[in-house]
Amino acid sequence: MGCFGFLKVMMFAFNGIIFVAGAAILGVGIWVKVDSGSVLSLLEKIPGAPEQLEQVLNVGYLLIAVGAVLLLLGFLGCCGAVKESKCMLLMFFIIVLLVFIAEVAGAVVILVFKPLAEDLIRKLGVDIVAGIQKDYGENPDVTGLWNSTMDTLKCCGFNNYTDFTESPFNKVNGTYPSPCCISTPCSEMSAMTTKVPGCFDKLVSLIDENAVVIIGVALGIAVLEISAMVVSMSLYCHIDSK
Repeated sequence: MGCFGFLKVMMFAFNGIIFVAGAAILGVGIWVKVDSGSVLSLLEKIPGAPEQLEQVLNVGYLLIAVGAVLLLLGFLGCCGAVKESKCMLLMFFIIVLLVFIAEVAGAVVILVFKPLAEDLIRKLGVDIVAGIQKDYGENPDVTGLWNSTMDTLKCCGFNNYTDFTESPFNKVNGTYPSPCCISTPCSEMSAMTTKVPGCFDKLVSLIDENAVVIIGVALGIAVLEISAMVVSMSLYCHIDSK
């Protein structure tokens, strides 16, 4: 097998995987949106699942969008390699290049403006806390969202347990959400003693702790994207020279 044939096989295999993955993700997204009743019934059977699960269905739109893009990308790459279509190979290259540029721009923004972003989010935290004190325990959507977040991240409120003081939940029950304490019922003294971290600080801590893994995955994706662009352009140029 010559160099050109090897590039075609690699291009076809790589994009075949992308195409299958895109089709699977698209199918799951469509299923989540079309068969929402069955999805909710399935999720509600999970032990310890939060009551408010409707938010999960919104993920279906994201899955459909991601699946469609991957499907288009895989189709262009596979057909471009098999049919030796310069147009398809060029479109594939442009799409991957745009994605790569967007990722690099996003990484630069995160690195440069991370301290500014953290400060901005902390300022927005005032409004977030006000929303908790107004709606937690009364608005089922807000209550369910915060319960899910606190259970997942093992945190309490945006800053700490005091965010729930004077909330409808606190006024009616005289206690704080169970994630804010080790034992229940969660009294103010127990929450103060337990000192469960706020969700914002816990999220920042998790990102910092897993920074090496995140950077490694990002670099791996970048290498794959660069390789895909190199192979597609090599095939494009080889077609010109034939």
